[in-house]
Order: sequence, then structure tokens, then C-alpha cells
Amino acid sequence: MTGSRLVYSTSGNNSCPRCHKSLHKCSCQNEPALAITSDNTINLHRQTKGRKGSGVTVITGVSIDTTELKALTKKLKLYCGTGGTVKKGVIEVQGDKRNEIKTFFKLRGVDVKITGS
Repeated sequence: MTGSRLVYSTSGNNSCPRCHKSLHKCSCQNEPALAITSDNTINLHRQTKGRKGSGVTVITGVSIDTTELKALTKKLKLYCGTGGTVKKGVIEVQGDKRNEIKTFFKLRGVDVKITGS
């Protein structure tokens, strides 16, 4: 049996506790932590003005610099499975994704308030 490699293990300590993937496939260890502090209150609202009826979720109150804001937008787009952008320090995510975004921030310990209709 020399030269054989382990195919399956039941030990359970070879998987990441966050993403539950095997440690050699885990990518969450390499992710930088978000610089959002819990003293910020983030506001979410849906906006349809000037968009011909198609709405976007607008995220305001995030006080981080533009590079971190773009990284946060990328994570939000992946989490929600939709498109989005950063305009003038405000994150816009396509569609009505207020509940998904609220869950995203609550998991990271940030206060979120849904404003507007």
C-alpha cells in the first residue's frame, strides 16, 4: 500500500468551518474582512424613478472608501445573484433585493434599516 493516497476520510476536520468545503478548495480564508463597523446604520430602499419601471435596491450609509465599497458591491452581487454598481458612494443592486441584503449585513453584525416603500 505504499504510494496510495487517501480517497475518503470520515475524520471531519479537513473542511472549512465557514464554507464547509475541503480546506484545499476553500477560498474564504483568503478573503479580506469587510471594514464595516457595527456603529454604522445602513439604509436600504427601493427606487424606480428614472428607470422605466424597473427597480433597484439603493444602499446608503456605508462609510468606507471607494475600493472597499467596490469589493463590498461585488460580494453583494454574488450573494444576491444579480447585477449592480457603485454611483457617488451609493450602492445600487438590480431588483428588489432588500431582504437578501438585510440578511447579508445581519450575518456580519451590521445594523440595517429598510426605509421607504
